[in-house]
Amino acid sequence: MSDQPPLLKESNLTPRQIVEALDTYIIGQGAAKKSVAIALRNRWRRLNSDESIRDEIVPNNIILIGPTGVGKTEIARRLAKLSRAPFVKVEASKYTEVGYVGRDVESMIRDLTDIAVSMVKSEMQQRVVKKAAEQVEERLLDLLIPPLRKTPAERRPGFQSTDTSFDPETASDQELNHRTREKFREKLRNGELEDRNVEIHVQPNTGNPMMQIFGPGGMEEMGMNLQDMLGNLTRGRTKKRQMKIRDARPILLSEETEKLIDHDAATQEAISRVQNSGIVFIDEIDKIAGGTKGDGRGGPDVSRQGVQRDMLPIVEGSNVSTKYGLVKTDHILFIASGAFHTAKPSDLIPELQGRFPIRVEMDSLTEEDFYKILTLPKNALTKQYTAMFQSEGVGLEFADDAIREIAKVAAEVNSSIENIGARRLQTILSTVLEELQFAIPDDINSGKVTIDKAYVDQRLEQLTRNKDLSRYIL
Repeated sequence: MSDQPPLLKESNLTPRQIVEALDTYIIGQGAAKKSVAIALRNRWRRLNSDESIRDEIVPNNIILIGPTGVGKTEIARRLAKLSRAPFVKVEASKYTEVGYVGRDVESMIRDLTDIAVSMVKSEMQQRVVKKAAEQVEERLLDLLIPPLRKTPAERRPGFQSTDTSFDPETASDQELNHRTREKFREKLRNGELEDRNVEIHVQPNTGNPMMQIFGPGGMEEMGMNLQDMLGNLTRGRTKKRQMKIRDARPILLSEETEKLIDHDAATQEAISRVQNSGIVFIDEIDKIAGGTKGDGRGGPDVSRQGVQRDMLPIVEGSNVSTKYGLVKTDHILFIASGAFHTAKPSDLIPELQGRFPIRVEMDSLTEEDFYKILTLPKNALTKQYTAMFQSEGVGLEFADDAIREIAKVAAEVNSSIENIGARRLQTILSTVLEELQFAIPDDINSGKVTIDKAYVDQRLEQLTRNKDLSRYIL
């Protein structure tokens, strides 16, 4: 039997198909898309290669180099969604080497495993939701019309009532109860009882804050286990609450789906997914570059180099202890990114450089790119604002010359003040639409609003003229 996880049987997209899928959300950056598409397809190739060499094939980890806002994180996130792979984004600057106070580098794998377990359990719950809904219906009926205890004769195997008529004076209590439950079942299915109050037992919200213990040598893992132990102390306790059936139903459904899934199988599948298809995106890796010259000085340079050395065994391949068991990192795909304004990839320690063999330089966004970003992707900002206005019953339309002007202003501000990439569009659009968003629904509650170039110029005129003001606002 193959140990190939079910996930990758569904993710056999070709590199070209992967790039085409990424194109629907991300404009430009063809070289980066091509590299990640090849990396994703190589995972499928590894799992379908000869078993004798499968474990020897290592992933080609990638470093994405470019300024903020050009799509580095979005490419990795969309790649994970496309492949349905466990994905976690971490900030390299949050870690410090062992012995310093800070997050343990291994915690990135523990976070990834937590995400994978939640993902697998969610999928398993979806598969049993129909059966769980039937059990919820029975529980609601028990709360509305409690079942009667059966008589000794009715408890015998194969017992069936021969009375098919319904006469309240002659029918047994069991038959009355059964027929009443069936009437209420029909009302439940028709939604006639959604406002009826029922009393259910719920897990109390302890309100305990998440506990983290930072420090060397597994202290963070100890803190995690302590948190679980404290949670187990209150897990068996419940309290009664009165609520409407419509509010009780999702709570009961969650309880029933939780009972129906195999938690051990979920854990094993999650670990398999992490080991074979997990993606770790390490942002701001340039912030831990440097400090490798051995000049004898202490300070932050020592810590940065220490983080790199602590990160090295994880990227190379090692066993990380999690609360679900050991997780091997040999075949996890690591994608690192950084602006590298003040450092270079060659400033990383040589051993870590060798574990990121693929380096892709991201392109800075042009005015034409901004125009495409505002019009082409499925999640374009203009489409998001249109959907939000529509929720208030107001139609929003952007004229083509308005979008062109917004793109032009974004490119000019990025070049003259600070290049923050596509994030500049959000700042500008928010400024352009601020008064309209405030006026809805009090002053405008219906009709259609068209944003043209004249309106954009009116809203941005003072800001674009005053560079000092635009520095703070845009």
